[in-house]
Amino acid sequence: MNWNVQKSSLLSICFVCFFALLLLAIDIFCVPLVWALYHIAPALDRGFGPEPLIIAIYLCSIPAWVALCCLFRLLQRIRGGLVFCAENIRSMRLTAWCCMTVALLCTAAAFFHPLLLVVAAAAALMGLIVRIVKNVFQQALAMKDELDFTV
Repeated sequence: MNWNVQKSSLLSICFVCFFALLLLAIDIFCVPLVWALYHIAPALDRGFGPEPLIIAIYLCSIPAWVALCCLFRLLQRIRGGLVFCAENIRSMRLTAWCCMTVALLCTAAAFFHPLLLVVAAAAALMGLIVRIVKNVFQQALAMKDELDFTV
């Protein structure tokens, strides 16, 4: 099988769609799942009940949806041959900010559920990685524009 950019970006789009379906399932079943978790592992309850965790999940869902939409549009542009363009840089910037927003929300919610610090750290790391890739794209776009101007 000959692997190319089109197939790779299609696979990435499939992953984005998979995560969108997973996020939709989390949004739909959040309340019963969290309540079930509290019944299975009562040690999770630090006296605040499941409501803070439910609120944190729904608040984190908003930037997660925005990030998935940005990634989907980014991948569509890449499949269309637009790689180093301002729109892709904007999509990556917004995605990085969404990750950092989730990191901040989970850090705040860790007061109620300390395990959310793991999610916060993962989201912050993802935001950092996306931001670094965005910086690389931004530099590549500047070099491309300079090259196009000299030719």
